[in-house]
Amino acid sequence: MIASAINGLTATGTARKTTAMQRIFSGIQPSGIPTLGNYLGAIRNWVALQHDHDCIYCVVDLHAITVWQDPKLLAQQTRELAASIIACGIDPTAHIVFHQSAVAAHVRLAWIFNCVARLGWLNRMTQFKDKAGPDRENVSAGLYVYPNLMAADILAYHATRVPVGDDQRQHLELANDIAQKFNHDYGIDFFPAIEPLILGPAARVMSLRDGMKKMSKSDASDQSRINLSDAPDAIALKIRRAKTDPAPLPGEPAGLEGRPEARNLVGIYAALRDTDPGDVLREHGGKGFGAFKEALAALLIETLRPIAAETRRLLNDPETLDAILRDGAARAAAIAEPIVAEAERLVGFLRV
Repeated sequence: MIASAINGLTATGTARKTTAMQRIFSGIQPSGIPTLGNYLGAIRNWVALQHDHDCIYCVVDLHAITVWQDPKLLAQQTRELAASIIACGIDPTAHIVFHQSAVAAHVRLAWIFNCVARLGWLNRMTQFKDKAGPDRENVSAGLYVYPNLMAADILAYHATRVPVGDDQRQHLELANDIAQKFNHDYGIDFFPAIEPLILGPAARVMSLRDGMKKMSKSDASDQSRINLSDAPDAIALKIRRAKTDPAPLPGEPAGLEGRPEARNLVGIYAALRDTDPGDVLREHGGKGFGAFKEALAALLIETLRPIAAETRRLLNDPETLDAILRDGAARAAAIAEPIVAEAERLVGFLRV
């Protein structure tokens, strides 16, 4: 009875139509204003998924504190990230945008999953090894059980699809292992299988100063990245200063081999134009980087100007932004609460 009611809910908590779209859950850490890499690698795909999926998008501030965060900065960056993804085209009315800590169901289900997941499974998580580095004895326990919380984020909504990159595939496999073990241990087909949603080759945007490093907010040099809030003059300057090599652009993609900075700029141009590098090189091959950088800067400015303007508008109206997040949290809780309450009942938690 409860399970059928759970499966019949939509993102607004109303009855789901028989032709319901599959539910997507995806989260992003609150690192402030996103970079061009975040936009082309993930957020732009989130926008497209809204057309044929029931989408829940979450600013995962619980995940953020697996490493120490300045409290005031964390709150600020949570708002900045939420404003940015809405400005990119996420519709918080038709879908759900909220911050993770506002829905207690996540941590309740995560504790159950901490008791379902096996240490051997967590010990195989390569991302923990990469993040912990050689000083793993001094990292937080939260970083170690991070994948269990990620599983709870998804399964608290019975989401069946998650857009992922290569670095998250292993975590999704673990989430399915946890779901299967829970179902086996309690003799019920309760949590659904999660399908990784691969959206074709992701735009992998590299640093403007080093074509071998991923574009990142953590890079000490602001010249290494394009922030979605950058003014047109700043974008143009960063592209002009972007590292290149002395040779002209080749006429075909094979000519980009061994030229990481050239490959990066061509890849950015292709992603913004929704085309492939071959088309870009047919148009610009044989030319020097001066003219190509001007064209790339103009395309970036045209794409990012409305996003930056809408982000500023939302951040200058914190009451409206906070109201969007409160509404999103309430609608998310309306979906997650009956699912997690049923999981707790199955475990044997007493409700009096």
